[in-house]
Amino acid sequence: MYLIRLLVTSSWKVIVIAAITSLLSGLTTTGIIAIINNSEVEPLGVNKLIIIGFISLCFFRFISNILSQTLLISLAQEVILNLRMLLSKRILESPLPHLEKLGNHRILATLTDDIQSISSVAIILPRVCVNAVIVISCLVYLCWLSPTVFLLILVFLVIGIGSYQLTANKAREFLGLAREQQDKLFKEFRGITEGTKELILHETKREILLQDLQETAQSYRHENVVGMSLFAVATSWAQILFFVAIGIVIFLLPTLNNAQSHVLSGYVLTITYLIVPLDSIMTSLTTFSKARVALDKIKLLDLKLMSADEDSDKDRLSLTTSNERQTQTNSISHELPQSEPLIPSLQLQCLELSHVTYTYQNEIDDSVFTVGSIDLKFYPGEIVFLIGGNGSGKSTLIKILTGLYSPVDGKILLNSQEINAENTDWYRQYFSVVFFDFYLFENWLNSGKIISDGQIHDYLVKLQLDDKVKVNNGVLSTTTLSQGQRKRLALLSAYLEDRPIYVFDEWAADQDPVFKNVFYTQILPDLKQKGKLVIAITHDDQYYHLSDRIIKLNNGKVEHEILPEINLLLNRC
Repeated sequence: MYLIRLLVTSSWKVIVIAAITSLLSGLTTTGIIAIINNSEVEPLGVNKLIIIGFISLCFFRFISNILSQTLLISLAQEVILNLRMLLSKRILESPLPHLEKLGNHRILATLTDDIQSISSVAIILPRVCVNAVIVISCLVYLCWLSPTVFLLILVFLVIGIGSYQLTANKAREFLGLAREQQDKLFKEFRGITEGTKELILHETKREILLQDLQETAQSYRHENVVGMSLFAVATSWAQILFFVAIGIVIFLLPTLNNAQSHVLSGYVLTITYLIVPLDSIMTSLTTFSKARVALDKIKLLDLKLMSADEDSDKDRLSLTTSNERQTQTNSISHELPQSEPLIPSLQLQCLELSHVTYTYQNEIDDSVFTVGSIDLKFYPGEIVFLIGGNGSGKSTLIKILTGLYSPVDGKILLNSQEINAENTDWYRQYFSVVFFDFYLFENWLNSGKIISDGQIHDYLVKLQLDDKVKVNNGVLSTTTLSQGQRKRLALLSAYLEDRPIYVFDEWAADQDPVFKNVFYTQILPDLKQKGKLVIAITHDDQYYHLSDRIIKLNNGKVEHEILPEINLLLNRC
C-alpha cells in the first residue's frame, strides 16, 4: 500500500527505532506468556530470579509498547500532514483544464472523505504494527514448543488467510462502487448548497434533485452495507478457525504419545492470547481497504502522487525532524519553481499572442470548440474591451492570456520572451484578475506588501465601501456583503496587488448604475494613467467609447478589432 511505502521511505531513523521497540514489545509479551506457562506446569515457588524476570518483562513491555506506539503515531500523523499538503499542492499545480474536467465535487470528495479514510489508517496503524509483532513472536514461540503441532496450526492459518482474502477482495469491489456513488453525492450536495434559492422557488426541480439524491444515497448505502458485511463474514470466519484450532489443541494434542503438558498448556494459553491482537488486526483490515480505495481514487485524479520516479524525495513527500518540518510546513503549499522570481521583474512593454490556438472537447456532447488562430498585441497604459456573444470564446481567451490555459499551437510572448512550462508561474504574476465567478479569500489582504490602514481606507472610499467596511491592522471588519459589494472587495484586492496587467471578466455586471459609471469613468482611467494594461470583458456598449481598442470575438475567432482612431470616429457619430 502506498501509505505503508510512505512510512517506510519517510524517516528511516524513526522507523528503525519504532521497529526495535515494537520487536521488544512482542518479545517481552512472548516471554511473559512463557513464564506464565512454565509456572502452571512447574510451580516456581518463591524463586526470586523468576519473579525479578517476570517484573522486568512487564516493565519493558510497558515501556516498549508506549515508545513504539508513540513513535508510530507521530510518524503516521506526519505522513497525513504532508499528504494533505502534497495533495493540495498537486491540485494547485495541475493544469486548469484537467481540474475543470475532474469537477469540484470529485476534488472536494478527495480532500475530505479520502483524506479522512487515510487518516483513519494512521490512527490504527501503530496498534496494528505492535499487534503484528506480538502475533509473529507468539507464532515463533509455538513453533519452538512443537514444530509438528505448529504445522497443523499453520494449515489453519493459511486456510483462514486465503478465505479471508477472497472475501475481502470482493468486499473491496463494493467499497469501490460506494466511493463512486460518493462522488455523485458530493455533486448533488453542491447543487443543494449553491442552488438553494432556485430549489426553494421551484418545486419540480426540488423534487427531481431529492429523487436523484435518494437514489444515489440508497445506492451508496447498499454498496457499503454489502462491502462491510462481507468483511464481517470474513472476520467471523477467521475467528471461528482460531477457536477450531484451540479445540484441536485441546482434544487432539493429548492423544499424541509424545505430547507434553507444558506444550498443551502453552498452545492453549498462547492461541487464546492471540485472539485479541488477531481480531484487532482483522478488524483493522476494513479500514485499510477503505484507505486503499481512497488512494486508488486519488490516483485516478492523475495528480502524480503515486510516482516515486517522477518526483524527487524532496519534492514528493519528505518527512524530516520536527525542527526541519516546522520550517518547511509554512512554505510547502507556496512552493513554486524557483527558476524565475515570483514577482514581475520586468516592466511591461508588450504582451503578444502569436498564432495562438486552443481546442477543448465538451464531454457531454463530444463537441469540439476551437479558439484561434489569434494574433493580438497589448501594451501598457491602454484599455482594451473584449466583446462578443455568449460562447464566442471571450472567457477562454482570458484564460489563455493569463496562463491558465496553455495554447495547443502558437506562442505567448511577454516583452519578446516566449512563455513556456518553465516560466508560466512567473508570467502569471503579471496579472491581477477578477473573474466573473470570483472567490474572495478571508486573508486576501495579506499580499506580501506593507500597506497601511490609511491606504486601504482610501481605496474603500474610492469603492464606496467605507461606510460598510472598516479596517484595523490590515483586517477588514466584514466581508458579508452583497455580491456587487463583494466584487468591489475583489477589486480592492487587485488594487493592493498592484500588478502590471488588470483583467476584469464582466466585472460591472453586478454593479448598480451609479457605481458602474464610476468603474468605467474613474477606476479604469485611473489604472490607465498609472501605466497599467486593462483588459475587460464587457457588454456595456454605452461605455465602449472609453476604451482604446475593442476586440470582438465570434465563434472563437477575432471578428474585428476597432482601433483607437476608428473608435474615436464612432464616438463622434
